[in-house]
Amino acid sequence: MVGGGSDAFIGAVHRRAALMENEIELVCGCFSVNPEISISSGRSYYVPDNRIYTTWEEMFEKEAALPAEERMDFVTIVTPNRFHFGPAMRALELGFNVVIDKPMTLSLEEALKLRDKVRETGLTLALTHVYSGYPAVKEAKKRIARGDIGRVRRVFVEYSQGWLTQRIELKGGNNAVWRNDPKQAGKGGCVGDIGTHAWHLAEYVTGGRVTELCAELQHVAEGRPVDDDACAFLHFDKGFTGLLQATQVATGEENNIRLRVYGEKGGLEWRQMEPNTLYMKWIDRPAEEVRMGNGYGFLTDFTKHNTRVPGGHPEGFIESFANIYRNFAYTVRARSAGETPSEEWLDFPTVEDGVRGMQFIETMVAAGYDRDQKWYKWVEE
Repeated sequence: MVGGGSDAFIGAVHRRAALMENEIELVCGCFSVNPEISISSGRSYYVPDNRIYTTWEEMFEKEAALPAEERMDFVTIVTPNRFHFGPAMRALELGFNVVIDKPMTLSLEEALKLRDKVRETGLTLALTHVYSGYPAVKEAKKRIARGDIGRVRRVFVEYSQGWLTQRIELKGGNNAVWRNDPKQAGKGGCVGDIGTHAWHLAEYVTGGRVTELCAELQHVAEGRPVDDDACAFLHFDKGFTGLLQATQVATGEENNIRLRVYGEKGGLEWRQMEPNTLYMKWIDRPAEEVRMGNGYGFLTDFTKHNTRVPGGHPEGFIESFANIYRNFAYTVRARSAGETPSEEWLDFPTVEDGVRGMQFIETMVAAGYDRDQKWYKWVEE
């Protein structure tokens, strides 16, 4: 692991999720740019002292020199965005597979270089767009693909938070500091942090790809150097349209993600704060609440593959991360053995999603500050 020390937030989520299925073992890490925190964190995670490193460069060189049966099989990178590209590229150069938090890189240029390296090496890179890991989201994707709601006409996706209503980054000592620093987070503030999640959720579930958008970005909190509020009209390659909203200044909101998709015959809705329910809506009959859980024969095989517990036992955020890690681990193991991974195992975001995520940010930033409100074609490579 690169990052994820005791002073970090998302690293602990990744660590718990990766270890959940007993498919992955934490064997080494550089857990912080602060050597003391890296060492103390590694010890608290029960990593041997000789596998706790004070720089990621040292970790890669020493791990690559170990016998194949001892060295790490992959690295997970859970740092601020500006520290994604360097470790990921070096890992791929040395033959290590990669898991990386989103957005994949600081810039589109870096993302394209990573994609080229993945294609060149044949290694596996997983991107943790976590909301695609929920069982109900996978059920929604499969129901749309098999035509349950007919041809898709309209998509609404929103991600509302209120934690940045005030400029808490000025107080220091919190995750808001780097997330609101363009040098560490990149061009997009809210757009990069949560807007990418909303975009990916819309594309993942519908199977469509955004081709152009018209957007507005705002700096609602006075003096904030990056956007904290965004909205966009979207055109998709399959002929339907969408509306995306992402905001971190919705006072009182926690982590309110809501996806609605409407087709010719029906619609569906999913809310992240009630993750085990998928709402199906129909023209000619009452709406249905489709519940997730093992033992429900009506769920698709993809949903069952990513479900651990009986109905009535909610599976949430960490389990969704765990689905990505487990499917990634199955895929890496199969490929290492010269076998073909199953379709269910390959169901995780990849480097291609990472490139499109950076294209989304670039296009949103270009369009979002154009007060003429023109349509912008999707930024291509």
